[in-house]
Amino acid sequence: MKSRVYTDTSVIGGCEDEEFREPSQRLISAFVSGQLKLVLSELTLRELETAPDPVRQVLRGVPDAHLETLLLSAEAEELAQAYIREGALGPRMLVDALHLAVATVARVDVLVSWNFKHIVNLQRIHRYNAVNLKNGYPLLEIRTPRELVGYERDREEEV
Repeated sequence: MKSRVYTDTSVIGGCEDEEFREPSQRLISAFVSGQLKLVLSELTLRELETAPDPVRQVLRGVPDAHLETLLLSAEAEELAQAYIREGALGPRMLVDALHLAVATVARVDVLVSWNFKHIVNLQRIHRYNAVNLKNGYPLLEIRTPRELVGYERDREEEV
């Protein structure tokens, strides 16, 4: 069974960023080929509406069969508020909390992001997962695209 990978806007935008381009594009290629299932939320799709055209074009090659779109539910909104109430994120970071909550409620296999300040941050990951467990949800695996695809290739190039 293919892993379901919730992908936030930073990864899609990363395809057009020199620093993050290669691993982001490798991840998108894994979605296109069907090695992984791309999971997006309506929140991500809304954020992409205001992105530059090249960023909006990134997902065009992903077949519908390899894509799952999640709606923002009341359950996810409640969990996002719990992250804020418990101090995992501040109130101004509601959008990041919603991304995490949507992914958690959908029980994806992993969430990928380049947002090191608010999402891919070890101390915060511990806090999110503490809130998840307290509220009856499983742990959420959070990684960067580099960790998910192509890591071995990167290591081989270093040797």
